[in-house]
Amino acid sequence: MTSTSAPAGKATGLRWLGVSLLVLTILLVMIDNTVLALAMPFISKDLDATAAQVLWIGDVYSFVLAGLLVSAGTLGDRIGRKKLLLIGASIFGLASIVAAYAPTAEALIGARALLGVGGATLMPSTLALIRTLFSNPTERRTAIGIWTAAALGGGALGPLVGGVLLEHFWWGSVFLINVPVVLLLIPAGAVLLPEAKNPDPGPWDLCSVALSMVGMIGVVYAVKDAVAHGVRPAVAVAAAVGVAALWLFVRRQRKLPRPLIDIDLFRNRAFVGVIGANMLSVFGMSGLMYFVSQYFQLVLGYSPLMAGLAGLPGTAGAIVVSLLAGVLLARISPRAVLAGGLVLMGVGTIPMALLTPTTSYLILAVSMVVIGVGMALVYTTANDIILSSVPKEKAGAAAAISETGYELGMALGIATLGSIVTAFYQSVRLPAGTSEDLARVARDSLANAVQVSQGMPAAQGQQLLASAQETFTSGLAVAAGVGAVLLLGASLLAWILLKHLPTS
Repeated sequence: MTSTSAPAGKATGLRWLGVSLLVLTILLVMIDNTVLALAMPFISKDLDATAAQVLWIGDVYSFVLAGLLVSAGTLGDRIGRKKLLLIGASIFGLASIVAAYAPTAEALIGARALLGVGGATLMPSTLALIRTLFSNPTERRTAIGIWTAAALGGGALGPLVGGVLLEHFWWGSVFLINVPVVLLLIPAGAVLLPEAKNPDPGPWDLCSVALSMVGMIGVVYAVKDAVAHGVRPAVAVAAAVGVAALWLFVRRQRKLPRPLIDIDLFRNRAFVGVIGANMLSVFGMSGLMYFVSQYFQLVLGYSPLMAGLAGLPGTAGAIVVSLLAGVLLARISPRAVLAGGLVLMGVGTIPMALLTPTTSYLILAVSMVVIGVGMALVYTTANDIILSSVPKEKAGAAAAISETGYELGMALGIATLGSIVTAFYQSVRLPAGTSEDLARVARDSLANAVQVSQGMPAAQGQQLLASAQETFTSGLAVAAGVGAVLLLGASLLAWILLKHLPTS
């Protein structure tokens, strides 16, 4: 493999500086993935965006990201992961400027799509380059732990960063914060990061690229739209097209002499076991945490910024354990750490299955810490196993598959657990005398019920609010119970499939 990385052994200062750039990159991508939520009301007002445009502004980034991850990872293996990372950073920086000063909703949607292109090139490149920088397993695990801390922390920091910026600046500032980071990353990365690629990768099959994009975008779009609007003809068509495209993609890979993705990767029990367990862990957690944020705001009455702060104990626990996971993996088998982390996530979710509108925040904080610790162990171990279970020349493709599983698990988790919460919520009891129009609006979501209650007479509004909060919380508790079962099931899956995994 072509590489300019330092020799194995004790990591040099330059290699750890390289890791710091990769960590900065993944932090940038993850913050951008969540920072937009608080800015949406301001964007909607200033750009006069329709409801459909607001949804596309929020979702197009994840659609493009999911659709391009596999293609981008394999492209990095072909042209060089460092080169792809620097190209992606340039795209990300330019798209951030366009988004910040977008004059119309359509322009902002286009800029967000371009950000998704940049993000898809950055995410697998950062993880694959860690494999290039460190051949020593202990050093690699430490670096992956730091990378995981940034990935988990970035998602939680997004709303907090957005809240601070929006208190002092206009909505475009949530995009402009990317620009100084990109201006630092490009020249520093050119100097500090090694280049690495597959010396004989074969052609980049454009038909396979198109099929993977159509397949992933179709599936993710169908899942997200089904959560927001229910199963409609357009959702069914998108799902059918997506599944058909992915089926054709797999068939084509089997027939090509030099496939875009080596399907033989999935013959590796360790690889498949970790991808499956990781996807189930994300599936079990994503929908739950999505609705816990609403619980903080709409049931406990926290402001958006306070809701973000309320989730920090779990993030703090995840960051600390991510940094220490490399040391733990040097002493305990990866199989035990991964399965144990999933058990912790499942056990930490159980108190949420007993949630009520009056549950103490202290109970939730402890629960989130346990979940965060387990999550850190799972993601650090999973990424280490994935990178170490494939040849170096396929590191980009392996990292892309891992990230794609994460994105798909998140979309499916929100859809499935969200459907449980929604199904429970729609049975909410409304005060006698509520008009059909108001009843339809109130049953649509808890946020709508809060707004409807504010326009009612005090006693009637309070009755509606209490009923809506209690019904929503009951649905969330059931979803948490399902999530706990999934997480404990994922731990069993990991323990079985990783039975023959080497201990180091």
